[in-house]
Amino acid sequence: MSTSQSVHAAQTTSRRDAWNAPLKRDLSILEQLVSKDFKLKYRRSILGVVWSVLNPLLMMIVMAVVFSSFMRYQDKDLGNYPLYLILGNTAWQLMADSTSQGMVSIIGAASLLKKVRVNRFVFPVQKVLFAMVNYSFSLVAVALVMLFFRIPLTPMAFFMPVALLLLGIFSIGLSLLLSTLSVFFRDVIHLWSVFLTAWMYATPLFYPFSQLPEWMKVAEGFNPMYCYITLIRDALLWQQMPTTGLLIRCVGFALGTLALGWIVFHKNEHKFILYI
Repeated sequence: MSTSQSVHAAQTTSRRDAWNAPLKRDLSILEQLVSKDFKLKYRRSILGVVWSVLNPLLMMIVMAVVFSSFMRYQDKDLGNYPLYLILGNTAWQLMADSTSQGMVSIIGAASLLKKVRVNRFVFPVQKVLFAMVNYSFSLVAVALVMLFFRIPLTPMAFFMPVALLLLGIFSIGLSLLLSTLSVFFRDVIHLWSVFLTAWMYATPLFYPFSQLPEWMKVAEGFNPMYCYITLIRDALLWQQMPTTGLLIRCVGFALGTLALGWIVFHKNEHKFILYI
């Protein structure tokens, strides 16, 4: 190899290392933070991670008894009602947990941000990744329900990871947006919990879509969580091919929210240090 070729190769390697170094650092920080949150969540818990399986199961049992017995939700379009419940509740909890934690992630990392040079987006993204790891254990509960009621997996189950990926991207976008707003306006932290409650009751998690008035049925097409939960139910409960319109809306909500969250976050992140 000639001298000029050696210099060129060295420069190329140097540029590659310069690009990879921050990426490797961010991935390492993400891994450490997710691991730390996981250990803290189950510290001093006898059952530990088993609670991630028991919680959705117990909630499903309580809600199934209440709504199927007392409110008599027997809509044939629901399919298996316990599975209908657990799929909707776990997906909702994934979004609610990740955005609620992601919203305060920058404020919570104030002491670290003042001492260490690190890309700030790592913190809201980490909260979403942790929520998704935690959600993965709740899939054991979903599997147990399907086994109990002898509901088989079909090729449509392929859309389940697609739905979770899109829901994760949507949650990252929301977390970036909310974490930015909460730095400058702390009232957002309190308002978000109220908004989540209203949003939850406006989403068919435990009641059938057919119960809604016509104007709300139209509005559900613009409800991101209804779209993601419907995609998940299509994959595992109704075992049918999701419509093209549903897939387009799911992708659109994910990419649109991510773009909005990233733009707002990136334009304001240099001012975080002044407010945290």
